[in-house]
Amino acid sequence: MTASHSDSLVVLFGATAGAYGAKLGSDERELILLVWQVVDLHSKKVGTLHKSLVKADNLDLSDQCREVSGLTPEGLGKAEPLDRVLQQFSQLVSSDLKVLGRSSYTLCSDGQLLIRQVLHPEASKKNYSLSDCFYSFYDLRKEFHTCYPSSAAVKDQTIKTMAEYLGLGTDEAEEDFGVWQVKTMVAIIFSMLSEGCNHAFTEPETVKYKYETGPCSKSETVDSETVIRARGLPWQSSDQDIARFFKGLNIAKGGVALCLNSQGRRNGEALVRFVNSEQRDLALERHKHHMGSRYIEVYKATGEEFLKIAGGTSNEVAQFLSKENQVIIRMRGLPFTATQEDVLGFLGPECPVTGGKEGLLFVKYPDGRPTGDAFVLFSCEEFAQNALKKHKEILGKRYIELFRSTAAEVQQVLNRYMSTPLIPTLPTPIIPVIPPPYTIATGSIRDCVRLRGLPYTAGIDDILEFMGDATGDIKPHGVHMVLNQQGRPSGDAFIQMKSADKAFMVAQKCHKKMMKDRYVEVFQCSGEEMNFVLMGGTLNRSGLSPPPCKLPCLSPPAYAAFQTAAVIPAEAAALYQPQALLPTTRTPQASAAAPPTVTYYPAQAAQLYMNYTAYYPSPPVSPTTVGYIAAPPGAVAAAATATHTPILPQPGALVRMQGLPYNTGMKEILSFFQGYQYAPDDYNGLIQLSDQARSVLQAPKEWVCL
Repeated sequence: MTASHSDSLVVLFGATAGAYGAKLGSDERELILLVWQVVDLHSKKVGTLHKSLVKADNLDLSDQCREVSGLTPEGLGKAEPLDRVLQQFSQLVSSDLKVLGRSSYTLCSDGQLLIRQVLHPEASKKNYSLSDCFYSFYDLRKEFHTCYPSSAAVKDQTIKTMAEYLGLGTDEAEEDFGVWQVKTMVAIIFSMLSEGCNHAFTEPETVKYKYETGPCSKSETVDSETVIRARGLPWQSSDQDIARFFKGLNIAKGGVALCLNSQGRRNGEALVRFVNSEQRDLALERHKHHMGSRYIEVYKATGEEFLKIAGGTSNEVAQFLSKENQVIIRMRGLPFTATQEDVLGFLGPECPVTGGKEGLLFVKYPDGRPTGDAFVLFSCEEFAQNALKKHKEILGKRYIELFRSTAAEVQQVLNRYMSTPLIPTLPTPIIPVIPPPYTIATGSIRDCVRLRGLPYTAGIDDILEFMGDATGDIKPHGVHMVLNQQGRPSGDAFIQMKSADKAFMVAQKCHKKMMKDRYVEVFQCSGEEMNFVLMGGTLNRSGLSPPPCKLPCLSPPAYAAFQTAAVIPAEAAALYQPQALLPTTRTPQASAAAPPTVTYYPAQAAQLYMNYTAYYPSPPVSPTTVGYIAAPPGAVAAAATATHTPILPQPGALVRMQGLPYNTGMKEILSFFQGYQYAPDDYNGLIQLSDQARSVLQAPKEWVCL
């Protein structure tokens, strides 16, 4: 038995198969030695001194361990495993207490490392349950400094320095390793209990039994000296898994914040807040310790970073998280029409939700539309496990994903969605630069080459240098760099050569040639294959794969131009009007006839190879023929005046809709924007519409057209 004010101490010393002293436990090596002795604080009597070897799973001892301890793998191979040694420890301590006539005790160790960095982490990894006595202990170094304030700082104390301060004449060489340490610690304790000091052991160190969840407000003050960043976590890790990784250290309530990426999924990082800087410093010693088969990197972080992830201001979230010691499960992929009753029915009676409907929190956009995410509270681990068994079961017509979650993740997800604008801001418009009409390569003539494996930092100049003498055989505007969905270089490029023979020679000469420490693969291909890839398809050894969406769904009338000259029609040019074309006031008049395209093409750009493209979404005509150069405002204004082109009413007047069903019509789109105002007359001259479509646009004045 233990008590907060014990009448006995159990002086405990231990060693691992690895580092010793200040680095004890920092290398994840297992415990190989325990030495202990009971001390009666009132009668100042001691029990029997016990020394027990521990059989480790890995008996490969470090050089320092062999030198300091004198132990050998052969001797350890005959010892008992840790769980048996801990049982013997409890039995022998109880027996010694009975002999001394005492009933309660508290452990006393040389510093924090043996308890916090060795015993608790190892027992957690091996799924051993430690007795209550290991959750409360006295740090002899702190007690000594309290009793003797003029002694060295706590972090600089050792058993030897404490003994020297008191003038204790013990010879370390005369005793076995571990025995001298325990005997010296007992002598130090008796000196502290002497009449001159009368030290009282009243405030033991504590180890939390389990991690406590809870909300965190952005108004809280978080000390940067208490926060770390853990990196390399398995994506399915929960806050309890992270708390288990840091077992033995005291994490603050609600102090685990899992970080999410831009898609709202966990990115393998977490911010952890400890109760004080001492615990944080011990956590940093677990850098590159393992969680399963993965090693976890541990770095310092700041309180500001923690609040950015875990802090929240929503009263609804605070009320939801006010129920303490709950297990939180995140549900993802819910039908947008799902109600609280639907979710409760999906979970069933085998996993009752805490508080019924009050234990459900649906994540919504600022306008109240559901996101398909929800958080659920369960009162115990058993109910949560039953819920997790329903992972990917069907609700309605959709399968539902279930994951363990945290209070910090609830805050983070709510903050992310509540800060999302109803209509995202468009990127800064750009002007399409239209070169003089020329015919893009088509057909099966293999007069093009594909470059694969380019460095992501490679530009047009790098490609031209890579091509060497063959640069003169490139067609005007014949270099096409391919960007990915995020607008970054994909490592691919296509080059149009003047003939199939030239393309063949380039492929033979430059294949696997080096560019910036990387070899680049060069293949001969046809113009048809090039255009197919540039519009979103893929080209590999098995042939052509279609683009991610059917091209006619983009703008069917415009694709007639794709077969001939690469000239962007008026409706496409209107989609890319720059800020220079946007007046401050609305001009409602519109031309009856479709206007020509308003563009500016500087003469000096004719010598530039600046044709970039993205896989998708694509403009109505292949963007490989379009370079982007800012036009002088005067030239643009002159062109606009000369052609009487209707102008977009204001910056940001266009929105792009992604994820539309393929069968979506204009009526469905207008219905989606119901409640907003638009001016359809401004678009009669910009976009060629049929009479039927124009009548639909002009009829409902309360609908939107941005």
